[in-house]
Amino acid sequence: MLSWTIGQVQVTSIVESETPTSPRFMYEDMTKGDVLERCKTATWLRPHFINDEGYLLQKVQCLIVEAGEHRIAVDTCVGNDKVRFNDVWNLMNGPFLEDFASTGHALHDITHVICTHLHVDHVGWNTRLVDGEWAPTFPNAKYLFVQPEFDHWQNEPGLFDDEDVFGDSVQPIVDAGLAEFVGPDHRLCDEVWLESTPGHTPGHVSVRIESDGRRAVITGDMAHNPLQVADPSLSSRFDTDPEQAQATRRSTFPQWADGELLVIGTHFGNPTAATMVPDGDGFRLNV
Repeated sequence: MLSWTIGQVQVTSIVESETPTSPRFMYEDMTKGDVLERCKTATWLRPHFINDEGYLLQKVQCLIVEAGEHRIAVDTCVGNDKVRFNDVWNLMNGPFLEDFASTGHALHDITHVICTHLHVDHVGWNTRLVDGEWAPTFPNAKYLFVQPEFDHWQNEPGLFDDEDVFGDSVQPIVDAGLAEFVGPDHRLCDEVWLESTPGHTPGHVSVRIESDGRRAVITGDMAHNPLQVADPSLSSRFDTDPEQAQATRRSTFPQWADGELLVIGTHFGNPTAATMVPDGDGFRLNV
């Protein structure tokens, strides 16, 4: 179980799933051969983030941030028992709750939940099935929903017609009175705040952390894979606004690429976190 220390803040990863991913799932018309060709220039991508066959090494994870009295769950994966378009995620029955308990935390210890955005693999464990109803998984937490993000998905269908992600993983939180609607630059505490990184979705945010002069950021999906670090112009086929997503990476990465800020990639394969520096027309991670 990976963890990182940023000053007085501890970040711990709970991995729900970790599987090689076809590049065509993420990037339209990109073959495994195309990926391997890119690796000839960005040699640092292998073997950590791309395997020898050209598959993307990615994970779905929840990150627990311990900052003072706050216990914050950032992105809550896919969840169990939910009808999903993706066969791998459909009606999952994984050990997430057991893995969560192994961190030493109880569900009622979580004070806040942050969803970087409201896609299927970032909201699933907001709720769990209890007596046939979707109940908040973290009953004492405030769930922070960025207002433009919530408004968009409240009025738009999900990515796939046969999923009700909003209905089973977001609306029950509102109905339980646990939702807190915030702006995209909301500061939760001295050590943790949101940074607006739109494009993947309208209200997408990353999560900034700072303590004792040490700094980190949790990316969310503004970059799904370090391929987008090497080439910020590369957008995912799941981006709501690909041009905005590219512009966000182009404007944000130079601020992150100082060789000191720890970049924790929400979907990045191991080692998942590294510092970033400029590299030609793009950037690279120091792995």
